[in-house]
Amino acid sequence: MAKQVTGQAKFQVPGGQATPAPPVGTSLGKFGVNLGQFVQAFNDRTKEYNGTPIPVIVTVYNDRSFEFITKSPPAASLLKQAAGIAKGSGVPNLDKVAKVTRAQCEDIATKKMADLNARTMDQAVRMIEGTARSMGIEVEG
Repeated sequence: MAKQVTGQAKFQVPGGQATPAPPVGTSLGKFGVNLGQFVQAFNDRTKEYNGTPIPVIVTVYNDRSFEFITKSPPAASLLKQAAGIAKGSGVPNLDKVAKVTRAQCEDIATKKMADLNARTMDQAVRMIEGTARSMGIEVEG
């Protein structure tokens, strides 16, 4: 007989740095999942991201087993890394905090293409540029 899905949890955890503390513990504890097993598997799969927030979707089955899908890091965190800033602008239409090139936006769009709902690369780059503008980052070129 096929396993039945008990529930699903979505949250973001820094890559390679998951612990059984919140948000992992609070999201998965209610399903009775072995938190140590999840933390070990997640950290092994995401160790190359080292601190970048990684969205994860965990599917839990009725026998308390689980599988998880990791997504690409959020565009905002990738833009902050590319621009070398800690956070975006509080007033993005007035205060510009950094500049990125179109080539950097294309690189980020390439990394995120699987998770974006864009048909072409140009559309994906425009989405990343829009995120940059909403953070107070100017796009050059």
